[in-house]
Formats: sequence, C-alpha cells, structure tokens
Amino acid sequence: MNNTMHLAIRRVFALSFTIIFLGLAAAILISLVINVFNQLATGVDIMQIFLNSINTGVIGLAVFELALVINKEYSNSKEDEHEDDAIAVLRRTMPRFIGTVCVALSLEGLIMVIKYSQLDLAGNLYYPVAIISCTALLLSALGVFLHLTREHRVNA
Repeated sequence: MNNTMHLAIRRVFALSFTIIFLGLAAAILISLVINVFNQLATGVDIMQIFLNSINTGVIGLAVFELALVINKEYSNSKEDEHEDDAIAVLRRTMPRFIGTVCVALSLEGLIMVIKYSQLDLAGNLYYPVAIISCTALLLSALGVFLHLTREHRVNA
C-alpha cells in the first residue's frame, strides 16, 4: 500500500476515534448537568452533589483529553511531517494524558477519604490509600520513562 493511501486511512480512523471520544465526553458532560439538577430537585446534600460532580467531570475531562491527543497526533500529520519514532510520539502525548489520569485518580482517592471519614468507615481507608499510592507510582513511572528517553545532547 502506498504512503498516501496509508495516511488517508490513518486520518479517517483518527477522525472517527476523535468524534467518538468527543461524543462520549459531551455525553458525560450532559449526564453531569442532568444529575446535578436531579439531585438538587430531590434534596440530596450539596456536598454529596459536589463530590459526585467532581468524579464525573474529571472522567469527562480525561475522555476529552484523549480525543484531543488522538486528533493532534494522528489526523493532522502530513507526509513530510510523519514521524516514525514511537518514543518521540509517546514523549509528546503520554505526559498530558497520564497527568490527567493522575489528577482523576488522586481526586477519586481524596473523595473516598472524605466519604469514609464522614461515614465513620475508617476500616475502608485501605482502598483510597491504594488508589493514591498507585497514582504516585504511575506518576513516578512516567518520570522515569521521560528521564530514560530524553535526548542526549553532546555539549560542543
């Protein structure tokens, strides 16, 4: 298959996945707004509404970020700009996405700590501690990856 055909197929798939993930992010956002209004109407505690909204909003943000990464990396490439170096592509895309995932996981862990503290369920704090620990490990692994794959420049 020639290079032009390969790039055209790549753009079609990238656009398709971008549209799918943008649609999912929009659906999550609409669901968030509907849930907030429904919970306000039924008299749910405001703090509970905020905690649930943060979870849903951060998940929507992560899906939106994924759509942006796919669109930027795969649909806008031209023949002369096409980069075959997978490490360079990963170094550009991973920090943003992993950063968003780490924020989502950290918030989830912190929200669980707040919930368990309010409900006097201190015995269940192992779960949020595990989530926060795994988030720290993920962020550390990203740092190690970026350190090991940095470009070595020779000082002239």
